[in-house]
Amino acid sequence: MIKILFYTFFLVISLFADFKEGESIFKNKCATCHKDFISLNTLKENFFEKNNKLLNLKAPTVNMIAYAIMESPKKIGDSTDVEMQELEIESYLKSYLEKPDRFNSICDDHILSFYETKQSMKGQLSEEDYKNLTIYFMKYNDNVKDTEVKKFASTIDEKNILEKAKKENKKIMVYATSKSCFFCKRMDRDVLSLNEIKKEIDKNYIFVKNDMDESSLPFGLQKEYKKITPSFFVLSKEGIFEKQYPGAWVKNDFLEILKENIK
Repeated sequence: MIKILFYTFFLVISLFADFKEGESIFKNKCATCHKDFISLNTLKENFFEKNNKLLNLKAPTVNMIAYAIMESPKKIGDSTDVEMQELEIESYLKSYLEKPDRFNSICDDHILSFYETKQSMKGQLSEEDYKNLTIYFMKYNDNVKDTEVKKFASTIDEKNILEKAKKENKKIMVYATSKSCFFCKRMDRDVLSLNEIKKEIDKNYIFVKNDMDESSLPFGLQKEYKKITPSFFVLSKEGIFEKQYPGAWVKNDFLEILKENIK
């Protein structure tokens, strides 16, 4: 047991050392193009409301890179196999930084259009540098100090919702949305505002709207969340997760979703 604890402690210390080395490499060799942390709310406003005129970014910020590598729809590797994921990320960084290719970028396609063409860094980074940069991005969210990177705790009153769901014998539907999400606004306007939809929801569901910019999801749904807004989660009246529906839906398809979960 002592050997296991010692090995674990040594591994944690070693990873933290690699993280700090990677941080140093990023600041010394990458920070001339890539800015430091900028809050998610500010980034969304910049790219989706102000067309990059607020920040005039020419390249992704450090937290945007970490997100793209570890959490985005284009994320690299499988987080359940950390050793293999580390190798895949390291290989990707080396390939992309030495031979930049916009078609091989993992950045959001809309945001990518605002960036300048990246110059090759061939010969500027060693194999050890790539390894440490990999650890830096993989461990970024675990080590960064800014609280805005962390998920805010859910503000939803789960107890009252569960009591109401059981009393009225209804399922629970949680709607993950965001003020800066274009498709959420369209879903609100074109689907959720319709009387037919409202009646179907009121009849069979306790509807819970959750702004992802302000708090994490209730009922332990954060682990199911695919980082897509809008997303709809269906839970039993006991608050047990049943299904997830990522993305925006037209009226008839959303009606089908509402109906298929009460059969």
